[in-house]
Amino acid sequence: MSVTEQGSTQGIRHTAPVETLQVMTLNVHKGFNVFNRRHILPELRDAVTTLSADLVFLQEVIGEHKKHALRFHDWPSVPQYEFLADTIWPDFAYGRNAVYPHGDHGNALLSHYPILEYANKDVSIQDTEKRGLLHCQLDVPGHSGVHAICVHLGLRQGHRLEQMKLLCELLDSIPGDEPVIVAGDFNDWRGQADQVLAQCGLSEAFVQHFGLPAKSFPARWPLLRLDRIYVRNVTVRSPKALYRKPWSHLSDHVPLIAEICL
Repeated sequence: MSVTEQGSTQGIRHTAPVETLQVMTLNVHKGFNVFNRRHILPELRDAVTTLSADLVFLQEVIGEHKKHALRFHDWPSVPQYEFLADTIWPDFAYGRNAVYPHGDHGNALLSHYPILEYANKDVSIQDTEKRGLLHCQLDVPGHSGVHAICVHLGLRQGHRLEQMKLLCELLDSIPGDEPVIVAGDFNDWRGQADQVLAQCGLSEAFVQHFGLPAKSFPARWPLLRLDRIYVRNVTVRSPKALYRKPWSHLSDHVPLIAEICL
């Protein structure tokens, strides 16, 4: 597998030691509501900014879409991840996964802290579903290295297992004592991810506290436990799934939040 994008960004410098990070993960459904009837990205931005998250892991975020830009009057003039970051998150990174004639979409990370560098690792299997692992290294005061990996795995069980092996290979390349947060849409409706990812030192936030991952799909009537927050070398406090309005009407996935203690 190849790295499809890499780069670095620079945002506001923070000097006071940081002990906790508020994190959020959400599949944004390309900025449309549950049944794709309405473009709701401005509403989604308003909702996300109320949470004061330090790190926001996004899946199915559009970089460019020429047809939507012509169709919707409120379509942003900048990529969706930049529109969502607004003035709240000075740094952001985007991993382009799927590319088509009129645009592209992938994963993104919004961060209060400088993203020193990032790389998007292509984990597509047999070229059927374009998937990637967006790995960002963060400059968090008081810590030699903090790693954030935004994940969106495939719909097929066999593909997910291969992609989790590739995720473990990526984790093996990270120093064993550095903090790691892995979050996103794992599509793990069969509940196999915990056992696989435990082999590379990851534990899931909701499993730690409640014994099971959170129900996160579909948003209005959550039944499947698809979205996760995994960690290594940190502790987790207060993981929550945001089931109530407006969240239940802003995507087909339920957002997850947690406090990460470094």
